[in-house]
Order: sequence, then C-alpha cells, then structure tokens
Amino acid sequence: MVFVISGPSGCGKSTLIKELLASLPGLDFSVSHTTRSPRPDEVNGRDYYFVSREEFQKMQAAGALAESALVHGEWYGTSLAEIENKSKNKDLILDIDVQGARQIKARLAEANLIFVVPPSFSELEKRLRERKTDSPQAITLRLENARQEILQSDFFDYLVINGELGKAVEELRSIIIAYRCQFKVRQKEFQEILKSFRTGSGS
Repeated sequence: MVFVISGPSGCGKSTLIKELLASLPGLDFSVSHTTRSPRPDEVNGRDYYFVSREEFQKMQAAGALAESALVHGEWYGTSLAEIENKSKNKDLILDIDVQGARQIKARLAEANLIFVVPPSFSELEKRLRERKTDSPQAITLRLENARQEILQSDFFDYLVINGELGKAVEELRSIIIAYRCQFKVRQKEFQEILKSFRTGSGS
C-alpha cells in the first residue's frame, strides 16, 4: 500500500517520516526527484534525487513520473520506477505536495492520503524561520502557499496535527497499523488460519 503524506512546508513531515520509518517495520520511503538545490544536511538519493530542470523535463516527456508539480518555483516528482520497485515487498511512504497527492490518487485509487498541519499559522511561521534554510522571500512564498494548501485538506483521508511530535508519530503509526488490520489486507493470512479450523481437531 502507498501512504501519501502531505502538508505545508515546515509542518514537520520529514521529521515525522523519519520517526515513523524507525519505529514501524515493513515501511520504505519513496525518494522524489527535484530541481531545487540540496540543503546542507540533505544527501542525494536519500532525501531527494537532485536533478537539473533539463533532466526533469526529459522524465516528464518520457512519461517516467507518477506525479509532478511545480512547488515554490521548483519541480518535484515521483518516478514510476521508484514506486514499483519499493512497493513490491513493503508499504511505501510518499512525501509529496497536495498537487502530487491528487495525481497519485488518480493513478492509485486505494492510496491513503494523510494531511499534516501545525497547530497554528504562527507556529508554522516560527518553524520556517527557526530552521534557517530559506531566505525571507522564500519563507513568505511558503507561507502564502500554505494558506492555499490547507484549503485543500478536505481531499485527504486522514488529518494529523503536528503539535507534539510523539503524539503525531503515534497517530501516523495508528493509521498504518489500522490499515494493515483490514480484513481484505489479511485475507491470505486468514485463509491459513481458516484452513486450520477446517482440518484441525478440537481439544
């Protein structure tokens, strides 16, 4: 299953996903492609695949992207190969924007969409300024985009309010664990149990 996590820039998606991957087995992270420059702590191939605009446009033209969007003046996208390769044996986490989430849902109707928000607009602004990775102009743009993104949150299946990290991580874990407990997901496992009831002897 694919779980899409979206939310305004600065809401804490990356930190939440890192905690989620460390605490819940059977998950993998889909690394997106982007044309923006890497931040000081980011590693190519781990956080993003950093590519030129020309490379990105070639991928778009070849139909190699499951979704793509222009966000804060830079292109972001998820390759079909990334999804196909990493979702074979594990559930997959995608960290993408609202536009990309809609595109993924159109391709994968059963994808679970999770929207993450900070407890307030002022808290979002505080987080963006404290991380010191963007210029004042970039922060203004991200905050303006956040106002637009939050208006589209009703398209999502779940809402996580990231006010306290531990609580938000537990909510994300609960969403995934609840999905994994659905009858349709455990059908194969249940058939083996059912078979034992039909053939086994009681005590």
